Amino acid sequence: MTARVIDGKAFAARVRGQVALHVARLQEENGIQPGLAVVLVGEDPASQVYVKNKHASTVEVGMASFEHRLDAGTGEAELLALIDRLNADPKVHGILVQLPLPAHLNSELVINRIDPAKDVDGFHISNVGLLGTGQKSMVPCTPLGCLMMLRDHHGSLSGLNAVVVGRSNIVGKPMAQLLLGDSCTVTIAHSRTKDLAAVCQGADILVAAVGRPEMITGDMVRPGATVIDVGINRIERDGKTKLVGDVHYDSAAAVAGQSRRCRGAWGR
Repeated sequence: MTARVIDGKAFAARVRGQVALHVARLQEENGIQPGLAVVLVGEDPASQVYVKNKHASTVEVGMASFEHRLDAGTGEAELLALIDRLNADPKVHGILVQLPLPAHLNSELVINRIDPAKDVDGFHISNVGLLGTGQKSMVPCTPLGCLMMLRDHHGSLSGLNAVVVGRSNIVGKPMAQLLLGDSCTVTIAHSRTKDLAAVCQGADILVAAVGRPEMITGDMVRPGATVIDVGINRIERDGKTKLVGDVHYDSAAAVAGQSRRCRGAWGR
């Protein structure tokens, strides 16, 4: 069986088109231009790429983009003061602090300083609690994007067996909660799961977000399963730096029904 690859780029383009329509309507009917503030501390290369892409996507749909780039040595008090100003700014409707932060900064303290109503990453403890209890909340974007693609291709997810490999607060845990909300039977596995291959082989939907290069191989995938690869890992191969996912793509594609490299946040 050869995989039918989910065209994530085309799906994302459709979503951006829908968002642009909503933004235009909001401006026309209410005179409001949604604004997103992104805070980047330091010079992490991957984070700089993410922030650049977020800025481009924000502007593309007609929203206002506010970038705040701070030196790696920025103190906690200065960063928290900036977040306080953004919380109070009526032009800013969403706030995103790019992770990871430099080691001297307390990420939990910083994230929980954001107004939960402006926490577009869905990392504030209030939003985490709302999601965990099935209430309306801000939802982390990577798992939400995965869920949207799964709904688009499956229709109803009710009753399907879903395995999430990864237990991070950014992807693994919220992904499991979202799948539960769509009535999947959900198993959370991770790098220390006993007989991980057998667990994965029972999945109709397999989401890999463990942060280990090509850890999930084709013999771990049930024929016809839908595979979403959230991982992004830099490895050295043949003297060159290469980006690979958490899934060994070629071997998985030989047995999977649908597969997609869904680049985003990750964890073990």
